[in-house]
Amino acid sequence: MRTAASIISPGTEKMIMDLAKKSLIGKAKERPDLVRQVITKARTHGVLATFQNVMAKMDKPLPLGYSAAGVVEAVGPEVMDLKIGDRVTMAGAGYASHAEMNFVPRILTSAIPDGISFEEAAYSTVAAIAMQGVRLARPELSEAVVVSGLGLIGLVAVQLLKANGCRVLGIDFNRDKVEAGLRLGLDEGVVLPDDNAARAVERFTKGRGADLTLITAATSSNQPIELAGEITRRKGRIVVVGAVGLNIPRDVYYHKELEVKVSMSYGPGRYDRSYEEGGLDYPYDYVRWTEGRNIESVLDLMRSGKLNVRALTTHRFPLNKAGDAYQMIGNGSESYIGIVLDYDLQKPQQKTIPVAAVGQPKSTDRLGIGFVGAGNYSSVHLLPHLKKNTEAQLLGLVSATGLNARTKAEKFGFTYCTTELKSVLEDPAIDALFIGTRHSTHADFTVQALAAGKHVFVEKPMVVTEEQLSAVIDAYVRANEKQRIGLMVGLNRRFAPMVTRLKSVFDPKDPLQLIYRVNSGQIPTSTWLHEPDEGAGMLIGEMSHFVDVMQFICGERPVKVFASALSLNSKKYADQDNLSVVITFDGGSVGTLCYNTVGNGAFAKERLEVYGGGNVAALDDFRSLQIVKNGKLTQSKAANQDKGQQREVKDTVEAFRTTGTAPISFSELVATMRVIFAARKSASAGEPVEVTL
Repeated sequence: MRTAASIISPGTEKMIMDLAKKSLIGKAKERPDLVRQVITKARTHGVLATFQNVMAKMDKPLPLGYSAAGVVEAVGPEVMDLKIGDRVTMAGAGYASHAEMNFVPRILTSAIPDGISFEEAAYSTVAAIAMQGVRLARPELSEAVVVSGLGLIGLVAVQLLKANGCRVLGIDFNRDKVEAGLRLGLDEGVVLPDDNAARAVERFTKGRGADLTLITAATSSNQPIELAGEITRRKGRIVVVGAVGLNIPRDVYYHKELEVKVSMSYGPGRYDRSYEEGGLDYPYDYVRWTEGRNIESVLDLMRSGKLNVRALTTHRFPLNKAGDAYQMIGNGSESYIGIVLDYDLQKPQQKTIPVAAVGQPKSTDRLGIGFVGAGNYSSVHLLPHLKKNTEAQLLGLVSATGLNARTKAEKFGFTYCTTELKSVLEDPAIDALFIGTRHSTHADFTVQALAAGKHVFVEKPMVVTEEQLSAVIDAYVRANEKQRIGLMVGLNRRFAPMVTRLKSVFDPKDPLQLIYRVNSGQIPTSTWLHEPDEGAGMLIGEMSHFVDVMQFICGERPVKVFASALSLNSKKYADQDNLSVVITFDGGSVGTLCYNTVGNGAFAKERLEVYGGGNVAALDDFRSLQIVKNGKLTQSKAANQDKGQQREVKDTVEAFRTTGTAPISFSELVATMRVIFAARKSASAGEPVEVTL
């Protein structure tokens, strides 16, 4: 989507701005539940590793905006009802951002009816929030309703309630907003603290109290919920739409037996990835009003003249002056309601953006690196090590959003950033591409990079299907017919210092018994990791790590796999997340992997035990190693985990630069994925599966 107009939601976005300005302690007070998770993680992973992960998450930029409109720039192959050039609304935080270009799931867009301007259509998502709150409230003709908070959403709600035949009283601390409400049909307005809200409602309702109170304010204060309890009649209804304090005063609510509902954004489907990203719409007959259908509804009301959003606009700024808009919101220098950002639809799209290191010539003795996918893992475990590597030169960074690309490019010292993979593939200065995107993209990006003559480092898993594995093998073979091209997969655990030491304990001639137990804790099946087209589950997405470590330690090749899955009758767990996998190797070694998500993350995650030749070694969470060799016990401990990422990056850069190979042989990488696919077949068939190499 090429954006034409977007709406600043002052209440929501100011709260985000205020949170961003708070200290670490202030942020911690806002989310004590996350603090508990951090403490638990620190106990198992160490303070330093935990601190690095927390800071990386907090350092990730958050795009602002969630309600916009524009023109279709391109469509995916499954989008049949929209075409390039169509006028369309956009919805959703992280999708309908304040950006010239946005990448939006089809179900979060709606065609703009004729007669509605881009500016009006840009209000559609904001209006849908009010619409969902009104739907939950179930207003009836002639009911007396109070709207507490007359910002954008409150003023839309006033119009929707009037369209439902209600008598509406509005309350706000800002006189300008109350007057705007009166112009839009409000029956009576109350300006706090000058007016007495309780008396006004008593007069407005003839002493009965409000049938319904809709809270649309945005404040951490508990005042709105307390006032609602005071002014709503016995057995009345209260719907909370805005982000307000929810410390409900029990006595008032108990004695009046008040019904309280909290409205969830724009309607059913919100925060459901299968709906928003997967496009799985809810059945019309059973879920009449989804977030998408709420947006369509407000567009219809705009077209019919029953909803006037143009009257809400108090300020307009061109995109390059957006900072002035946020400064106005932050310091409260002016009274505002609707703030519109305008975009130039004719402005040429910029493919790449130069950043801090612009002007640095390509070094002939360093490896030119392009990086795609600057998420949390990459930002903690890969990019810092690449930045410090004197043999690497960071050139082009690709990320799905321009905001993240620019921020990470500046932080780690890239020459330029972009949102298009093509830009780095066509850059002759880039020798190697590092891929840290979601699992489903790994194979395609790897094939493209190999075809472009680039060395490839791709995070695990290398592929998610056997067909993709065949495609990568073909691409690797073709690439190496012309020159030596290295392909490396991010199987970092074999590079961990404690794993290297553990391997040295055993004689390569002795067959080994290896037992790897993994307690990952519950992984919600709703996350992208379990989407068939995204993460492909924990067997595909995670277990290659442990297969690779066992293959590395015994130094043998897998020949047979038997896997059995835990039988669970619960939607909380995926079918093949809880597996016991027995791997037979060609030198007589046997490896057993027990991976489960039915445990608890408060317990240690990983334990590896190895037996052979009269010796024993046990590794616990990469922080403790016990070795019994020749009958003598030695123990070593580390304050923090080292899972090998730093050495992995160093060895990869050196191998790519000097020999055009990778630290792990291509045959081993293929063998690991063959084991994973054999385990999947075995778990389904209930019998051993031969590994074909």
